[in-house]
Amino acid sequence: MAQLIPFTYRPGNSLLHRLDVRLKFFTICLISMSLLSAHLPACGGYALVLVFFFKTAGLNVWETLNSMKYFMLLLFFVFMARVLTVPGDILFVFHDISISEQGIMEGGLVAFKFFLVMVTGLIFSTTTKPSSVKSAVQWFLKPVPFVPEKRVAVMISLSLGFMPVILKQAREISNAQKARCADLQKNPIKRILRLVFPLLKKTFLSADSLVLAMESRCYTDDRTDPEFTPSGNERCFFAGTVVLCLSLVCF
Repeated sequence: MAQLIPFTYRPGNSLLHRLDVRLKFFTICLISMSLLSAHLPACGGYALVLVFFFKTAGLNVWETLNSMKYFMLLLFFVFMARVLTVPGDILFVFHDISISEQGIMEGGLVAFKFFLVMVTGLIFSTTTKPSSVKSAVQWFLKPVPFVPEKRVAVMISLSLGFMPVILKQAREISNAQKARCADLQKNPIKRILRLVFPLLKKTFLSADSLVLAMESRCYTDDRTDPEFTPSGNERCFFAGTVVLCLSLVCF
């Protein structure tokens, strides 16, 4: 079975798949802003909501978490940054480094919020076609003056489309290096550099190939405006989103 690649669209007929992409965009923005002031109980409740939508969208929780292990490493650094910088009641001291109870609590909450936002974006990308993302961005930016909405929409759509490609290339490079015993290198900085530089090279080459492919097909910004097909559940979903955001802010 092929390993799940995060941020890759997966066809389906769930509620999120059929929902109007414009509402999904607005929902993500609203929830992300509400999470800024949310406390731990409210974040825990929202995590249960995300688990429900995981099942509704046909995704597997443990497979997805396993595929996000590099993002988990980033969250660990975010957690440690807060632990080592937030003052409070000292729990542990090692040389000049002190760890406080408040630092652990705040670091865990900040990392948890980042994780929830990340998972929300992952659910959105796995249930929304890249072409629909382009259409929604273009629709939102159309009233904004002096902004080339069609070009910006294409750029954002291509960026989302490149995420799974970059992750797949990173996995291929990592597997190739492990086959050559590169994982025996103890210096973490050298290991990261040996992964980053080949990955950047392959990413730029892929971008150049994409540009040439678009130019060879005479791509232009002057294209037919997209049409949206609401599912009819948008009002109920929006009402639920408002209740959820109020819960995050108040609790």
